[in-house]
Amino acid sequence: MEGARKLTTAYLIGGIILLGASAVLAAQFHGGAFVGAKKKRGKRKPVRVYMDGCFDMMHYGHCNALRQARALGDVLVVGVVSDDEITANKGPPVTPLHERMIMVGAVKWVDEVIPDAPYAITEEFMHKLFNEYDIDYIIHGDDPCLLPDGTDAYALAKKAGRYKQIKRTEGVSTTDIVGRMLLCMRERSLGDAQNHSSLQRQFSHGNSQSGDNSTTGTLTKISNFLPTSRRIVQFSNGKGPGPDSRIVYIDGAFDLFHAGHVEILRIARELGDFLLVGIHTDHTVSSTRGPHRPIMNLHERSLSVLACRYVDEVIIGAPWEVSKDMITTFNISLVVHGTIAENMDFLKEESNPYAVPMAMGIYQQLESPLDITTSTIIKRIVSNHEAFQKRNEKKEASEKKYYESKGFVADD
Repeated sequence: MEGARKLTTAYLIGGIILLGASAVLAAQFHGGAFVGAKKKRGKRKPVRVYMDGCFDMMHYGHCNALRQARALGDVLVVGVVSDDEITANKGPPVTPLHERMIMVGAVKWVDEVIPDAPYAITEEFMHKLFNEYDIDYIIHGDDPCLLPDGTDAYALAKKAGRYKQIKRTEGVSTTDIVGRMLLCMRERSLGDAQNHSSLQRQFSHGNSQSGDNSTTGTLTKISNFLPTSRRIVQFSNGKGPGPDSRIVYIDGAFDLFHAGHVEILRIARELGDFLLVGIHTDHTVSSTRGPHRPIMNLHERSLSVLACRYVDEVIIGAPWEVSKDMITTFNISLVVHGTIAENMDFLKEESNPYAVPMAMGIYQQLESPLDITTSTIIKRIVSNHEAFQKRNEKKEASEKKYYESKGFVADD
């Protein structure tokens, strides 16, 4: 059937199921007739929008872009650029494709994901989007996306009249986050306790720093993130648990939100009806994991977790210890923790933060599906320091140009 859309490479979110053309036909055929073969009068065709990206070291800025893109249509299809394409156009990715697929698929506003998308919208791929994936519009932010030869990666989509623009999220980028880690490396090598505390305060408060280019060869900037109540509302589900809901609680730093975090949250959500996630304060993270942590401040980490489809609610600034009063207040049925973490020594200490739920018999340790921690991500940067430094220098120049020439773009 020509009318049947072929989704031979698209993942349908909610289990991430690979569909073939025959499966699409079977899904449309019911009771001896094709469902939807005769459209009801007045029934509007769903608007399908497409957005692509590298989504490397995925952060709340990526999530906010996807939220805005989804608001422009009924179905959001997301293309995730391949490792080879990123390397050719920007430099080596920090996170490999399979991890980036997990991250994008877990964003609550994403409906379908296409792996190995091209970095530039070629004429061939654009026709594939329009004809096979039934895409109505291609979406991108107001920041320019240029190819190595200086041409616009979305020129063809704009020429076809099928391009829509959204507002870039201020205060964060993958370049910025990598810059923060490179700055941490520099400060750690200096071994100055005063630098450590100063750096931690800047991350926590989202202040900008005029970097010293004598050590790194470039200006390392800490972006000025300005959290608003409106942004938190936009990311929130807006619904609380039902009176008989089984509420599962999990807490942590969730710094540099990664695929390991997503997978443990997915498993935790399956154990109940409502997943409550506690996000530790910057002070707590710093005191338990070192003066260079967290890389992302409390509000940044909270937004990343809120964007995850498996999360129902977060506690912004959760206490280190899970108390009886807290369990009663939130009607928590089960407290869980993964087997992979930055530090599991707390289980052996007298001040075990889970002592109360353990004594109550409502604590459960979950087998973590992926052996990834925040330190894993940082080590990837450290091990390939020069390549990422070069990548950042190139990207920082284009970002500086964007900020100098940018104009106001309305948010939704």
